[in-house]
Amino acid sequence: MQRVSELHDTVIPHDVQVSTTRNYGETANDKATTLIKKLLFATFAVVALVFFALGRREAAIVGTAVILTLTVTLFASWAWGFTLNRVSLFALIFSIGILVDDAIVVVENIHRHQQLFPGRSLREIIPGAVDEVGGPTILATFTVIAALLPMAFVSGLMGPYMSPIPINASLGMVLSLIIAFVVTPWLARLWMKATHQHDDGKAAGHGLAGRLAPLFERIFRPLLDDRRGGRNRGLLGLVVAGLIALSVALPVVGLVVLKMLPFDNKSEFQVIVDMPAGTPVEKNAAVLRALGAHLATVPEVLNYQAYAGTASPINFNGLVRQYDLRAGGEVGDIQVNLVDKAHRKDQSHLIAMRVRPALHEIGRRFGANVKVVEVPPGPPVLAPIVAEIYGPEEAGRRDVAKAVRAVFEATPGVVDVDDSTITAAPKTLLLVDRTKAAQLGVTQQAIASTLRMGLSGDAATYLHDASRYAVPALIQLPPELHGSLDALLQLTVRSQSGAAVPIRELVTVSDTVREQPIYRKDLLPVVFVVGDMAGTKKGDMDSPLYGMFQMRSKIAELQGPDGGPIDEYFIQQPSNPYAGYALKWDGEWQITYETFRDMGAAYAVGLILIYLLVVAHFGSYLMPLIIMAPIPLTVIGVMPGHALLGAQFTATSMIGMIALAGIIVRNSILLVDFIHLQLAEGVPDSARGRSQAEAAPRGQRTTRSGERGG
Repeated sequence: MQRVSELHDTVIPHDVQVSTTRNYGETANDKATTLIKKLLFATFAVVALVFFALGRREAAIVGTAVILTLTVTLFASWAWGFTLNRVSLFALIFSIGILVDDAIVVVENIHRHQQLFPGRSLREIIPGAVDEVGGPTILATFTVIAALLPMAFVSGLMGPYMSPIPINASLGMVLSLIIAFVVTPWLARLWMKATHQHDDGKAAGHGLAGRLAPLFERIFRPLLDDRRGGRNRGLLGLVVAGLIALSVALPVVGLVVLKMLPFDNKSEFQVIVDMPAGTPVEKNAAVLRALGAHLATVPEVLNYQAYAGTASPINFNGLVRQYDLRAGGEVGDIQVNLVDKAHRKDQSHLIAMRVRPALHEIGRRFGANVKVVEVPPGPPVLAPIVAEIYGPEEAGRRDVAKAVRAVFEATPGVVDVDDSTITAAPKTLLLVDRTKAAQLGVTQQAIASTLRMGLSGDAATYLHDASRYAVPALIQLPPELHGSLDALLQLTVRSQSGAAVPIRELVTVSDTVREQPIYRKDLLPVVFVVGDMAGTKKGDMDSPLYGMFQMRSKIAELQGPDGGPIDEYFIQQPSNPYAGYALKWDGEWQITYETFRDMGAAYAVGLILIYLLVVAHFGSYLMPLIIMAPIPLTVIGVMPGHALLGAQFTATSMIGMIALAGIIVRNSILLVDFIHLQLAEGVPDSARGRSQAEAAPRGQRTTRSGERGG
């Protein structure tokens, strides 16, 4: 654009305005800058929490460890082959709380040992303090890696999107562990105070832990009571089970909406126009002008570009929907650019929802099918809701597609309905009478060339002047006669004798209809019915999955042209599409199924790996079950949190749940290991409740930093 500005008033006349209609580089830079700011904020928040919990020197040590970990992780990510993009930056923000845990555990235990042994120097305290938490910290780190790393093997279109998250987070965990055991003790030796005053015999009751210990003791005492502890624990178990059941029921009743990925606040959307086959481009242009006039009244619209009879420049959506192949008088495209998101209140999705009804009404007046197409937040698909119709006969497939389309159109919330067939349009065939033409000495090529010249024009000659290229002189029928068959048939060709013969005498006129396009998927003939799920205001259901399942009951009532039922498929195409008519759901459903299937498998593999790691460390088959028991509790926090905030449960939410499994196990390992240390030191049975209550505040800092990562 700088070069364009330099050419203004020279090559580009001063009265010609140049506008930037698309600049994805600027958009990507804005996204990256926003994520970097959030990364800095997350780092500052973690350091501030350590400052209030332990002190300024400890916060400085943890902050240095975080900066070193992020720096080395970025280098390792670059060496792995990843670029600095939105996904890799999201991975760093996502894992910032996890990365800082190792340093916090080491610093906090050094801090605790200073309270336990106030007369010793840091040189004497640090080796024992680091060794005490070394084993459980290493185990806890690898349990988080075991929970995250299987997500790198997610297949399908979402695989490349998700792989940087588990790989970058796992690399960061390993590097943070090394820094916590190498750099953090060294910094603690240099920066932490050499001595601390004894806190009235409460060795572990310092700082935030000292204020939380009485609270946790009051909570745990009734649960560990010799007489009523069993009953209290049973009641607590019933309450927890009830909360888990209520949380799982939230998606069932619709309070938490399931979706592939959340909508992004984009700076553009498209308006796709389809007219009946054979529509003149002038009529198409009139529809685009009417649509553009309405878009110009929308305050959030910065500008728009209309393309009549051709496609707009290829974009992210067009990669799969093949918009670049659209051509002909019946197709149109409007690229709508919105003002910067900093200068508008509504997100692009809400704006698209708001303008859709008015655009549809304008399209109906002109007999046009108008679709408002948003840029997808994830992998592009043919449409959010796609029904693939298979069957033995072409006419039968079209009939089933029409019936399925009627169900789409009758379903509330399903919009932008269309199918891959075209509206029946008349077609006139001019068949050359070869015998008569041969008798007159007229070739078929001469007849075809004359007809083409009358319809689209042909270069009769070229004008040569001082310019570099010759200018063709086109000859064709006047625009007002382009739709006149009589005018076309009155054109003449020269016979062998030199006489002018009207084309009418050499051809036979035959009326028919235009052929239907035939689409194939994996070599099988198919007809597509597409749609989208959207409301008209904020809060309306806009997840395509709900629209798809809402239509299933009506589609199950349909019958194929052969009188049999229409078989329904969700995962793969019918094995024998010629035995009957079938419908296969595709679109966002297919990607959602593949992604959550693979992520569920990754979740299960992660749990198995965590179990094996804990068994290897504690030498017990029962202890891992106790440590992993809190994992289901993540549902109590995740689902109600989504419901309260009005957020959709998406693939990124699932990533957070998988990470929470590792984080919870990490905290459980540290707590159980501390309890084992207390018991190994000879804590009597009567004091076990107090040792467990003291263990909770010690792990609380790990829990809080881990929650920031999840």
